[in-house]
Amino acid sequence: MNLAAATNENLAHTSNVLIYSSMAVYTLAFLAHIAEWVFGSRSKVGRTAAALDATNRAGAAATSAPKIQVKQAGGATTVLERPTVVTRSAAGTRDVPDGPGASGGTFQGDLWGRIAVSMTVLAFLVQAGGVVARALSVERAPWGNMYEFSITFSTVAVAAYLILLLLRKNVRWMGLLLVTVVLLDLGIATTVLYTDSDQLVPALHSYWLWIHVSTAIICGAVFFLGAVATLLYLFRDSYERKVENGETPGRFAQSVLDRLPSAATLDKFSYRANAAVFPLWTFTIIAGAIWAGEAWGRYWGWDAKETWSFITWVAYACYLHARATAGWKGRKAAYLALIAFGCWLFNYYGVNIFITGKHSYAGV
Repeated sequence: MNLAAATNENLAHTSNVLIYSSMAVYTLAFLAHIAEWVFGSRSKVGRTAAALDATNRAGAAATSAPKIQVKQAGGATTVLERPTVVTRSAAGTRDVPDGPGASGGTFQGDLWGRIAVSMTVLAFLVQAGGVVARALSVERAPWGNMYEFSITFSTVAVAAYLILLLLRKNVRWMGLLLVTVVLLDLGIATTVLYTDSDQLVPALHSYWLWIHVSTAIICGAVFFLGAVATLLYLFRDSYERKVENGETPGRFAQSVLDRLPSAATLDKFSYRANAAVFPLWTFTIIAGAIWAGEAWGRYWGWDAKETWSFITWVAYACYLHARATAGWKGRKAAYLALIAFGCWLFNYYGVNIFITGKHSYAGV
């Protein structure tokens, strides 16, 4: 074994060690996020609903109708037979401020939240080091197979989350679910999808590998953040509807959902994330077509990967078009957004694992 081969083998081993080490740190971040949610404050909606529920229970012996005393100007009081809980912001006003820790929760919850973010930053740096070591070991872009794509994808997803925090965006509510998915992604990558360091077929030795696949990874990471917000929006919206109708949310809603931002905030975040990255996804498909023209002598051939990339593009285009022209907001738009992200997931996992095509180079 010559010196170059030995060096590459050592770098590959270092990459594996760093990836496993990042998983250990992500686990600590996961536990810290759990503590943040346990000790963090409820949202404004959650606190109001809890106060009304406690008041109603206290007065249940006197009357069956929900009542609450409200102090007015001048010292007078009045009794509201059906108190209203405002869960959505009025037109022209800011959203109801919500969320644990990051938006001004309890001291203990905020402390655990800061620890969780610090652990996430450390894990990200370790994982990024693992990705770089993998790239150096193969002397090419570190996304030539599903294992490399997966570890790079989760790295970029965490990077996008941390960038939003640096921009002082209130997204710390996403940390728990993000870290959970990253751990699952790395777990699958290191067990099911792992592939030894190796060179690619000649058709992939092109600068388009850096351009086309890197933009696909960035798009997938941002689409993922949008999908997380969309999924949480559906749960939060159901919770707010129950509160507005005077119903008592279940134990899960009381312990988790009332610590999330308002449904309007989640819906807005999801829309902005998907809309911001959609032009880049369009460029990704165009770049892939140009690369296909150079590598295979044709720009488009309805290969499985090409077809599902186009289906994903159409799904997100329908979502954005429906919101912009048909006025589809809320749950209808959320379902469209989740279908679109489902297409992206199948394009990655389903096409690569179950369908054979021109993009099937290195198995997994």
